[in-house]
Amino acid sequence: MRTPLYDRHLALNARIAPFGNWDMPIQYSGIIDEHLHTRQQAGLFDTCHMGEFHIEGPAALGDIERLVTCPLATLPVGRCRYGFLLNETGGVIDDCITYRLGEQEFYIVVNAGTTARDRAWITAHLSPATRFTDESERTGKLDLQGPRSREALQPLCDADLAPLKYFRFVKTRVLGVPALVSRTGYTGEYGFEIFLPVAHTARLWDELLKNPLVKPCGLGARDTLRLECALPLYGHELGEQRTPVASGMTFAINTDNCFIGAAAVWAELQHGPEEQLVGLKLDGRQSARAGQPVRQAVNGISADAPRDASGEITSGSFAPSLGYSIALAYVPAAWAAEGTALVVDTGRKALPAVVCPLPFYTQGTARK
Repeated sequence: MRTPLYDRHLALNARIAPFGNWDMPIQYSGIIDEHLHTRQQAGLFDTCHMGEFHIEGPAALGDIERLVTCPLATLPVGRCRYGFLLNETGGVIDDCITYRLGEQEFYIVVNAGTTARDRAWITAHLSPATRFTDESERTGKLDLQGPRSREALQPLCDADLAPLKYFRFVKTRVLGVPALVSRTGYTGEYGFEIFLPVAHTARLWDELLKNPLVKPCGLGARDTLRLECALPLYGHELGEQRTPVASGMTFAINTDNCFIGAAAVWAELQHGPEEQLVGLKLDGRQSARAGQPVRQAVNGISADAPRDASGEITSGSFAPSLGYSIALAYVPAAWAAEGTALVVDTGRKALPAVVCPLPFYTQGTARK
C-alpha cells in the first residue's frame, strides 16, 4: 500500500522500502542529517499509514475503559492519553493514543500494521449502542516535530498554537480545511500531529516544505529519534508475549479499572516482572540489532559469558545526538541495575555494554 504522498517521496529522491504492508520513505538526505535537523529545527514525517477510529455513543466511555489501560473517566475533553490494548492474558495487542472529543465521543489512533486486528478486537467488545467508524482511509496525517515546528505550522493554522500544552489537541482549520492538531509526537521534541482530510494532505506537505525550517524525514530518523528517548515500538519493545509491566510503562495503566487483561497485569505488578526493559550504552559506533542475545559479563567484560541465562535486544542504533551506540533490551530482572556490565552477542563478536538510565537523550523539548 502507498500513502497519498508516495509520488512526493519519489520526487524528493527518498529511499523507499516496505514497512509492514506499506511502501514508506526511509530517508531523504540521510538519517543522521534528518535526525539532527529535527532535534534543532523541524522535521516533517508522513504518518498517513496510521489507523484512526472514531467511537461514540451513550456507552462509549465504559466500553473504551474496558479496552484501554489508561484512565479515561478523568480525561477532560480536549486532551489525549497513551495506553494499551491488551488480550485476556495481559499481552499487548497494540499501543494507542485515545483522544476525548466529547463526553461520550472518542478518537483512537493505532499503529499501521495492527489497524485491521485492532478494528476487529475493538468492535467485538463494543456495546450495541456504541457507534464505531474506521476513518483511516479518509484521514491524512502529518507529524511536524522539532523545537521550531510551531513557527512553521502557525501561519497555516487558524487556532493559536502557543497555549496548546503537551497531550492536548484542538479542532481547527489548517489551510482552510477542518483539521485536528495535537501536541503529541514520537521524537521527544516539541511538535504536532496533524489530522486532516486525505485529499488535502499533499497540499499541506508542500506548503510546510516551502519553509526553510522544515525538512522531510523518513522512518530511519523517526526510529533513531524515538530510540534516543526510549519510546517503545510495537513489534520490538511491545507485543503479545509480554504485559506492559516489564516495559516499565506502568504510568499508562489505570490501577482502579478492570480492563481486559487486568488480572495478569495486577499479578505481575504485585510479584514483579521476571525480566525488565533496560537501556544499554555500547562502546563505540557498532550497533546491536533486534533479536541478538544479551549475556552477563564475566570478570567485567568478557565474551565467555554464561549461556544458561540471556536477555534480548529489542532495538539498537548509533545515537546521532549522543555520539555512541545505544540499545533497548529485555534482560533478567537481576541484571537491570544501573551500571551492570553485559555483552551483546552478535554471532561474530561480543559488544561490551552497560545498563544505563532511560531515556538516553534528556534534552528533548516535547514537554516545554
